[in-house]
Amino acid sequence: MNKPPLSLYVHLPWCVRKCPYCDFNSHTAGVSPPKQRYIEALLADLDRETGKAGDRRVESIFLGGGTPSLFSPTEIGRLLEGVGNRCSVASDVEVTMEANPGTVEFGTPRAYREAGVNRLSIGAQSFDDDALKRLGRIHGSDDIRRTVDEVTAAGFDNFNIDLMHGLPGQSIDSANADIKSAAALGPTHISWYQLTLEPNTVFYARPPAELPDEEAMWEIQDAGAEQLRALGYQQYEVSAWAIDEQRRCRHNVNYWLFGDYLAAGAGAHGKISDVDGVMRYRKPANPLQYMLAMEEDNGAVQSERLSDDDLVFEFMLNALRLVEGFPERLFTERTGLSIGQLAAVMRVPLEKGLVERYGDGTWRPTALGGRFLNDLQAEFLRNS
Repeated sequence: MNKPPLSLYVHLPWCVRKCPYCDFNSHTAGVSPPKQRYIEALLADLDRETGKAGDRRVESIFLGGGTPSLFSPTEIGRLLEGVGNRCSVASDVEVTMEANPGTVEFGTPRAYREAGVNRLSIGAQSFDDDALKRLGRIHGSDDIRRTVDEVTAAGFDNFNIDLMHGLPGQSIDSANADIKSAAALGPTHISWYQLTLEPNTVFYARPPAELPDEEAMWEIQDAGAEQLRALGYQQYEVSAWAIDEQRRCRHNVNYWLFGDYLAAGAGAHGKISDVDGVMRYRKPANPLQYMLAMEEDNGAVQSERLSDDDLVFEFMLNALRLVEGFPERLFTERTGLSIGQLAAVMRVPLEKGLVERYGDGTWRPTALGGRFLNDLQAEFLRNS
């Protein structure tokens, strides 16, 4: 099995306030989160992580959270310098940092750029101030515009804006207004994804009123996709739209193509391919437990080897999110399984009209499979 490209994910777990829809591993920062101690723990974590890289370069780095922009540019710079001192990093490495309007006062976009960040992902979610309040966001639409002005003035020529749809009380017109407002700010990438009620969130326990029903959500999604195309964005994944192929998020594409990634930080998940197959692993989720584990070097990482059935499911869970699908050779290269095994698991989805094979052996979801992607992905649970 060929070793795939390698990325690095770093988790920075604190937020000013936990949003009621968020199921990520994020924690309220409080008055004084132990950021310096956490950076030290990350560097200790990286001491062990980068040994998994072998002779591969890190092609992308993603600083996610939580709200990474709660960390100062000096702290982010120290972290990125630590990565560079521990492993080989591509000369054109993509370094993305998530940032929320209302938290960039912890450091200017220019200072983050000088620290080594070259791509920002701005968590706008909506430009409707009432919708933002109902989502529990701490910023308003003016904060988004001010942040983007600072981002472009700082020389960032590559940044993403996150938008959500299917919001309480949202209509096609209000969803399209969000898209137009975002596009007017000139992002090279827009992530446009549906609000979902995830277990262990406030919204799951107490769903907000006026959520669009399933049919209305589909109409909003369909109209929004048409609007994005009209504005010059190209869809390459279920929720990802880029102004051109060069502005696709390289880090996320590596996930969707079942690449490898190192993981550092509380609750971070990693994936590594070696001669014995594919291993998944994860770090302790609680920030305090994570820091203690790194300080004591107590081997708290949980890991598992993926079975053939697991490999099929996890590959399809990722690759079938891509509009263009995946070539058969990629399946064999990334899983070590055969074309015959691929044909066997694709038989039923093919008969149901959920996938199609075209060209010289590329598989992709049909329009029906794309609309009912969860059902398509569930087809492969039969093998797990």
